[in-house]
Amino acid sequence: MKHYGKKYRAALEKIGDTKKVFPLLEGVALLLETSTTTFDASAELHLKTGCNPKHADQIVRSTIVLPHGTGKTVRIAVFCEEPQVEKAKAAGADLAGGEEFIEEVAKGTVDFDIAIATPGMMKLLAKVAKVLGPKGLMPSPKSGTVTDNVTGAISDLKKGKIEFRTDKQGIIHSSFGKVSFGTTKLVENLKALVKAVSDAKPTGVKGTYLQSATVATTMGPGIKINFSEAV
Repeated sequence: MKHYGKKYRAALEKIGDTKKVFPLLEGVALLLETSTTTFDASAELHLKTGCNPKHADQIVRSTIVLPHGTGKTVRIAVFCEEPQVEKAKAAGADLAGGEEFIEEVAKGTVDFDIAIATPGMMKLLAKVAKVLGPKGLMPSPKSGTVTDNVTGAISDLKKGKIEFRTDKQGIIHSSFGKVSFGTTKLVENLKALVKAVSDAKPTGVKGTYLQSATVATTMGPGIKINFSEAV
């Protein structure tokens, strides 16, 4: 533990046995006690699944609107036809436009955290897929970011809609709020998130789907929790 900072070592001491699986409520309460940052850290869930993402029928990808939001302010960009540009901005989009906007992105101007597109703009967006794709910003029907209902999509994102998906190891990493939310709100967000992941079980998964769950704050130690209460 010599390579850990003083605050991190103190947090580990509060946890005690790092292999212990805590009840959900106790684990989240401990999560707040072990936050090591001076800023309002994010609360993160790392959920190990029995999925093998190499198989198309074992990929988890879905969305959920968290009951209490994420606590994050996101910059939303909308790629849409001219008649919808002003409506998108009025609904809360930080950026909105059509072909000219796409040309700006093609030059490397990416000043947003999430992108929405109307179905008609997807062919035009193909030219910037190499710019948006690696950043995880390419709109997708599966995440609800390709839609004709642009104002509804913006509203959901403002309320705290997030996308979750398995990585190459079959693990889902997702934020479910901020330390400032307190135990009750974080527990409710966490339960909703785990339930959504459970409901999104792929048809190709055999054996145990949800295997283990760990929560942590930004730069904080991991805490194993019993997620069965949420399922």
